Amino acid sequence: MAKTKYKFVCQSCGYTTAKWLGRCPECGAWDSLVEEAEVATTRNSKSYLPTSSEKVKPRTIASVAQVKVERLATGIHEFDRVLGGGVVPGSLVLLGGTPGIGKSTILLDAGLRFGQRGVKVLYVSGEESEEQTAMRAVRLGGASANENLLIMTATDLDAILAQANAVQPQILIIDSIQTMYNPELPTAAGSVGQVRECTAKLLQFAKTTNIAVMVIGHVTKDGNIAGPRLLEHMVDVVLQFEGDRSYAFRVLRALKNRFGSTEESGIFSMEAGGLAEVANPAGLFLEDRDGEAAGSLIGACMEGNRPIMVEFQALVAKTPYGMPRRTAVGFDYNRVNMLLAILERRLGLDFGMYDAYVNVVGGMRISEPTADLAVAAALVSSYRNRPVSKGVLCFGEVGLTGEVRRVSAPERRIMDGINLGFTKFIVPESQLRLPQVDAKIIRVKTLEQAMQALFQ
Repeated sequence: MAKTKYKFVCQSCGYTTAKWLGRCPECGAWDSLVEEAEVATTRNSKSYLPTSSEKVKPRTIASVAQVKVERLATGIHEFDRVLGGGVVPGSLVLLGGTPGIGKSTILLDAGLRFGQRGVKVLYVSGEESEEQTAMRAVRLGGASANENLLIMTATDLDAILAQANAVQPQILIIDSIQTMYNPELPTAAGSVGQVRECTAKLLQFAKTTNIAVMVIGHVTKDGNIAGPRLLEHMVDVVLQFEGDRSYAFRVLRALKNRFGSTEESGIFSMEAGGLAEVANPAGLFLEDRDGEAAGSLIGACMEGNRPIMVEFQALVAKTPYGMPRRTAVGFDYNRVNMLLAILERRLGLDFGMYDAYVNVVGGMRISEPTADLAVAAALVSSYRNRPVSKGVLCFGEVGLTGEVRRVSAPERRIMDGINLGFTKFIVPESQLRLPQVDAKIIRVKTLEQAMQALFQ
């Protein structure tokens, strides 16, 4: 008998080595290498390309384009917009997010909406029993008299695909890919090999049957989807569900979309009856804002293609220690240090003996540099203990030389701010194509001009 060979595979990146290592040399993860038995595979089990025996002929784009593809809309407008208008038949969609963020909730809600529209859905859960899935469906509403949504609890992928071939749904939902296993591999469910092979089988199933497959994927502590990076390359759409569990708001983003734009985003609110859409999120985080306060300023940020007015708060206090502290919540920590250095160098403000804290209200995470001007102004406001007048909105990227740089879509940010009652805008110097508006718009080139306009 041939001796069984073993290998060690990193569960974070898929790196393979013949011996165990404490740290993966590819991704740097500690204690991530797991022993797996090498499997002698044949061409049929590993290759998903057409073989020479298959009758495959090339076609022109014109002949293929004549067949019109009808997207399957869920009726959840925020979800459909991120997908590009709905789910494309025969596509493979991957949804990732932290535990408890609402991944299973939104896909089960989408399955219920599909069923109400006459679309047949097979929802397969490897984490919950059928009774538990039914309880969630009843809580979301729409479970009664819904004959088009079928639920099943299983982890054997071959059995799942056999049932899908028998039922012939239009959409197959897998919750989650880490619980599925391929009987052909001797490794445990959730390992790199199992995730890769199960995804490859689902991809082949989707393309050959024209059934759309939606898969839930777990994420690591770094926020990346668990499993090899090859997983994200194989699928057609990668969606990321983000948010802070301490707050009710959730953001759905498209990290990859072969059938639409990756600039769109959907805003949801976690309610007692499930996820509720937030159709107009522009003033979502301004509801609890009171009057003027030192260290508080409103900035206009873009979430996808839609402006959102976000309150930035800063606190500058004298440090009781030798080394001042710098803390940022919802904003890039390194960017806060950069803005403090710019304020010291260009405006002569001394933050060397002061702690600096920056917070984005509402649990939002802002990554675009457009918020630089608002954060810098909030820091100056707290440092000088001078509040900014109510009704002021500012945005702009701050460069290392102290210049305020242009940003995208300034007209949309200003018009949404006017609709919310803002009357004074501090914006970068640029050509603005705006109608006649009853608002004061101050164009600035440098950070010093912006501070003079805010605190004169």
